Amino acid sequence: MIEWRATDGLTPYPQAVAEMEARVAAIRAGTAPELVWLLEHPPLYTAGTSAHPGDLFDPDRFEVHRTGRGGEYTYHGPGQRVAYVMLDLSLRGRDVRRFVWTLEEWAIRALAAFHIRGERREGRVGVWVPRPDRAPRADGSPAEDKIAAIGVRVRRWVSFHGVSINVDPDLSHYGGIAPCGLREFGVTSLVDLGVPATMPDLDLALREAFGETFGRG
Repeated sequence: MIEWRATDGLTPYPQAVAEMEARVAAIRAGTAPELVWLLEHPPLYTAGTSAHPGDLFDPDRFEVHRTGRGGEYTYHGPGQRVAYVMLDLSLRGRDVRRFVWTLEEWAIRALAAFHIRGERREGRVGVWVPRPDRAPRADGSPAEDKIAAIGVRVRRWVSFHGVSINVDPDLSHYGGIAPCGLREFGVTSLVDLGVPATMPDLDLALREAFGETFGRG
């Protein structure tokens, strides 16, 4: 069975990475079960393997952590649920693209519990929310914001890092970066969309959607 863990308070990023590294090794060795770890971080930026220096606008605003996950710059902070997912992909087809798609599906199903329609976009990893309440973009396309970011790393077919979903973070903190390298799009949250959800509310939705998406847990 998959272990679920929710950590109260704010977990320092280096501590989380060290614990994920240790758990991945234990899963690979067969000495620990798979793990879904729910937590929050203090305000910080992380730079994935594809991060471009020019997308970090304010390097002195918060700590910046270089990390081995895929993707570009992202923000973590209070009010954002981070779900680190340590799963043995040898049991799930050894298909990283499919795994990323399934993580998106997990977030989409969890958001649906709050009557929020999360969507995918071709060429953009993560989950997006249409904003018909806002004016169209400069090119005439509908306005939309990102609500969930995804960045993963796989070591010997065991995954780590995972998904972050905005419940009620300070959205102005995203101003120091181009989130995921996309300067023309905004970010949103459950509360920003008018949904007064709490972190336990989202945790419950994630737990229920996980079983629907991954088939067990």
